[in-house]
Amino acid sequence: MVCSFTKIPPFYSYYNMKLLPVQQIFSEKSGILESVKKESEVMVMKNVNIRKAAIIGCGFVGSASAFALMQSGLFSEMVLIDADRQKAEGEALDISHGLPFAKPMQIYAGDYDDIADANVVIVTAGAGQKPGETRLDLVKKNVAIFGKIIPEIAKLDFGGILLVVANPVDVLTYTAAKLSGLPENRVFGSGTVLDTARLKYILGEHLGVDSRSVHAFILGEHGDSEIAAWSSANVSGIPLHDFCEMRGHHDHVQAMHDIAESVKNSAYDIIEKKKATYYGIAMSVRRICEAIILDQKSVLPVSHIQHGAFGIEGVALSMPAIVGKDGIEATVPIGLNDAEKAALQKSADALRQVIRDTLSES
Repeated sequence: MVCSFTKIPPFYSYYNMKLLPVQQIFSEKSGILESVKKESEVMVMKNVNIRKAAIIGCGFVGSASAFALMQSGLFSEMVLIDADRQKAEGEALDISHGLPFAKPMQIYAGDYDDIADANVVIVTAGAGQKPGETRLDLVKKNVAIFGKIIPEIAKLDFGGILLVVANPVDVLTYTAAKLSGLPENRVFGSGTVLDTARLKYILGEHLGVDSRSVHAFILGEHGDSEIAAWSSANVSGIPLHDFCEMRGHHDHVQAMHDIAESVKNSAYDIIEKKKATYYGIAMSVRRICEAIILDQKSVLPVSHIQHGAFGIEGVALSMPAIVGKDGIEATVPIGLNDAEKAALQKSADALRQVIRDTLSES
């Protein structure tokens, strides 16, 4: 099955550095689009350094991701960008001091011009999630922040992959795709890669088995409406219910409910205890970059704009996709029961409404 992607018209922009109202960010009536389209006609595509990464945002998530990528040995060059230049410089120095114990790599603080030839740009910048705040509560202020960041990338005629990690990741992935003008296969979010890892970990603990032998997905929104795709879950090819019976677990309905709730609430629990989450997502970023750099063609539940799966259209959410050197190579069909299909469509509707509400703001 080959996935077709719709090319989004270029939206190169010369926004000033002020945060723009959400409606203005998306509006094609602002007068910016036509002048920038003309400018884009003379732009020359820059070469891509396949072993170069850039991270925009040096908060907890960005710094932890940079540290994880330094240890991975996937890249030979990494530039860190932050509104606070000294913060980026400090993180680059601190992480660089671990290089004698890792692979040779150049790590430095930079600006947007330094990312023009990057293979992967990872955007973690945005307001953090506070205790008691849902991911979707963040949407308006972080869409405004993306209205400042993404046009800076777009006007470079960036030729790499744009990986969105900031929350709410699904809405911001949609925003990045619309503002960047990049092909949709090259703009996607970390989505439910972390949620899926949490599901595998908790199931592994529950069943007393290596979590790497657990095959299951969290789909939909990275957030409160996410769903566990139980009907397709298995442990090394053995249907999940059968494996549970083998391990002495028989109350499947209650166990599925408790585990799904534990996965969904993991971030809230961690934030309540330590104010932020960053190690798990950093490892998720590393895993996605590994699939890209090594062209592994891994099946990962990344967030990307949907075009018809289960009747879902024009909203970004997480579904399994083959990820390799060119980004999303193809979507992967997954079997869901009727209840899961309905829950996935409900998740899409919730995200679509958030997008509509956001765009209605001036």
